[in-house]
Amino acid sequence: MPPTEHTFKQFDSDLESVRSKVLQMGGLVESQIRNAIRGLSSGDIDSIETAIEIDRQVNEFEIDIDEACAQIIARRQPTAGDLRTVLSIAKTVTDLERMGDEAKKIARTARQLLDRGPLQVPRLADVTHAADVALTQLRKALDAYARLDAHAARDLIREDVLLDNEFRAIMRQLVTYMMEDPRTISTAIDIVWIAKAIERIGDHAKNIAEHVVYIVDGTDIRHRSTKPTSQAD
Repeated sequence: MPPTEHTFKQFDSDLESVRSKVLQMGGLVESQIRNAIRGLSSGDIDSIETAIEIDRQVNEFEIDIDEACAQIIARRQPTAGDLRTVLSIAKTVTDLERMGDEAKKIARTARQLLDRGPLQVPRLADVTHAADVALTQLRKALDAYARLDAHAARDLIREDVLLDNEFRAIMRQLVTYMMEDPRTISTAIDIVWIAKAIERIGDHAKNIAEHVVYIVDGTDIRHRSTKPTSQAD
């Protein structure tokens, strides 16, 4: 039986509902990251515990949205661009869930640092700045996703090098810190793990931007150069 106008409208409604849930999940992940970094920078145990607790909610969103995507595929049997959209939504949800895992890792490490005594974090300003960069990338990725803006997504992908540079600079500084005072090695290694988690959050934001390009243009640009070409985006 050929699809009817009602069928198309129902598919659009189902898809819009799922897209809205993804944005809600993204906002929750952003809150989780903010709480983790706040706990790290201020030693606020409530923020740390909140970041850890939010992870359960993020996981529930992942399960719910994955089930909704499976239902859409089973009931509506989307093809071409519609199928591409559903599959990209599922991948976006995976990236958001992994961001949540990284935020939980930051929170748990912050709690571990706090348990050692007064919170003295080497290169704290650099770490929190890197976190701000990662959060900006997440917001831009979610905005590009909400508006299906492939141009903004491509711009974000090219900006990913900024966070990579931040991470490398923090690494160099921490190595110097440990060499100058071996007593700081344990704490400095914890900060390395936190900085790496922040870098990975940025990587997942970049992945979301790549999913947006795939939805809009039908082009899989993963692992490819994002330098401008003679072709229009």
